[in-house]
Amino acid sequence: MTRILILGGTTEASALARLIAGDPGLSAILSLAGRTTAPAPQPLPMHVGGFGGIDGLIRWLEEEAIAAVVDATHPYAVRISANAIAACARLNLPIATMVRPAWTRRSGDRWTEVDSAAAAAALLATDVKPRRVFLSLGGLELSAFASAPQHDYLARLIEPPSSMILPLSIRFVFERGPFDKAAEARLLEAQRIEMIVSKNSGGSATYAKIEAARGAGLPVILIRRPDKPHCIPMYTAREALGWLQTIADHGPMPPSRRGV
Repeated sequence: MTRILILGGTTEASALARLIAGDPGLSAILSLAGRTTAPAPQPLPMHVGGFGGIDGLIRWLEEEAIAAVVDATHPYAVRISANAIAACARLNLPIATMVRPAWTRRSGDRWTEVDSAAAAAALLATDVKPRRVFLSLGGLELSAFASAPQHDYLARLIEPPSSMILPLSIRFVFERGPFDKAAEARLLEAQRIEMIVSKNSGGSATYAKIEAARGAGLPVILIRRPDKPHCIPMYTAREALGWLQTIADHGPMPPSRRGV
């Protein structure tokens, strides 16, 4: 049975895990970063937490006799993707990347694009008028907005954030996606949101907030994607499954096409 590592934490990783769970020729482990204490149930064994850098990942891949890796991490998870590519190159293991296209601007979108949460906070700091701001970008970046304390923030997370400096006025809603447009529109209206800050995560799981903002005419500060390393691109879980089945049936395919 061919041993597989899925680097996950995304809807694409979960979809691939469900497909692999029913395949008799593949045995996979789903790796999660461990940023939440109660991850969604999965149909595969899980590795939670880091590997200890490139060398630690190499040791783990060797110990687990992994034959192929699928990087299905979040578009903003740059470090683990770079480490996975480096580790697989040293072990000559095939690695593919699940590619999630970014959202593109549509008629009615009022986007201001920036390169980081710090840049988004700096932009908000220049607005002297207090506003009600919806932060939909995860917990790690919340401390950046302490530099714009005049605003009233609503942050959506899966669970309470770890100890960090937070804006003076911040409230939380704890929910796990996916979200639909009607529910997002109700949230924006009920909370009297005037502006949204979001990462350009792509995909459908969290796009509803962008649709709701468009419908309400709200401005969005959108954080651009980082320059993330990638290998052989896979655009659907089923495509990735086919790639893995080919490896299981015939051995590794030609060397990965790498890019940044």
